[in-house]
Order: sequence, then structure tokens, then C-alpha cells
Amino acid sequence: MRVLVVEDDPTIADGLRTALELSGFVVEHSDDGEIGHYRGETEAFDAIVLDLSLPTMDGLVVLKRWRKAKILTPVLVLTARGAWEERVEGIDAGADDYLAKPFRIEEVVARIRALVRRASGNPTPVIEVGALTLDTRQMRVSVDGALIPLTPQEYRLVAYLAHHKGRVVDQIELTEHLYLQDFERDSNAIEVLVGRARRKLGAGIIETRRGFGYVIGEAP
Repeated sequence: MRVLVVEDDPTIADGLRTALELSGFVVEHSDDGEIGHYRGETEAFDAIVLDLSLPTMDGLVVLKRWRKAKILTPVLVLTARGAWEERVEGIDAGADDYLAKPFRIEEVVARIRALVRRASGNPTPVIEVGALTLDTRQMRVSVDGALIPLTPQEYRLVAYLAHHKGRVVDQIELTEHLYLQDFERDSNAIEVLVGRARRKLGAGIIETRRGFGYVIGEAP
């Protein structure tokens, strides 16, 4: 799962990056409103954390432009602006959630997890797909009740497929959501990653649709 953090305060940005990465997310960062707007409009993200007070372009303007461009990525707004009128304006502009500064990093992470789950149609923190169970809070994967030890990248792969259970996901989409933008993309990287995860999970969990991609759960 890939998250964009648009925040110009380096201390807050570093804290968010560390906490989100420890929670299994791949994190990109922008400290500028105009650049953040461009990245949010042209790159694939599962969620965005957006500060409102940004250089070059106000966060509220960024948000409104994303929504006008039909960018549906879930957005959590962070701001020092505490007035309820400003919170309402942010929600009306298209924010999916809102937190006023100061805030607890743990709450930001929990809210991002919830936004990602809801966007993919999973209302609870535990996602079950046949014999596979994914606990998004503990970042644990089990099959038939047995805990499966996965590397962080293997977990991200399984988590993305489980969030999109029943949908065939191609290699390009997986690459966009599992790796940083500057990752040197090997054409075989996803295939190798799937192979490693499949050996640990056992047969029948991650299925291949030749020429289309990979799926966890029944695909139409």
C-alpha cells in the first residue's frame, strides 16, 4: 500500500513516514503544495495525508483540484486550523477524514488504515479470504489459523491482493502500489515476489491468471 504525505514541516513528515512504514506502507513525501498536487494527480496512491498550510499552493486548493480532476484517492487532512468552519470546508472540498494539530501519530496511522480498507470495500481490520486471514492492525497473515512469517514486501503484496480480493491485479498495478517511485523496476520483480509469497502461503492462495495478473479469492 502506497501513501503520499504532503507536509512541509520536516519533523512531522519524518514522524509520519517512520510510523507509516513501520505499519507496512510504502511512503512518498512532498513538502510543496504544487508538487504534491502533481504527484497526487499523476501517480498511484492508496491514500494521501495532506497538510493545509503548504508553500506554493494551499492544501485546500490542492484537494479541490484533485476532486475536480476526479482523483478519488482517500485523503486525510491535517491542519493547525482548528475552527469548525474550516473543518467543514475541508470535508466539503472532498476530504475523507480530518485531524487537527497537534495529533497522535498512532491515530493518523489508524485512520489511514481505515481509509484504505473502506476504499477497497473492507469495513473491518481483519480481512478473511477463504483460508487466508489478514490482520491489518498486527500486520499478520495466517492460513487455516497458522501464522505465516512474511518479509515486509511479501506482506505488502498479500495485503494489497487481500484488500482487492476477487479482483485480478496486473503486474504494473502491483509495482505502482508496492514500490517507491525511484525503485529500479526489474521486469521480474513482481513475479519473483509472488513466487516467494506463494511458497510460504501454500498452493491455491495466490492464483495466476495468465496474461492478466494475480488474484486472491474467487475472480469472475
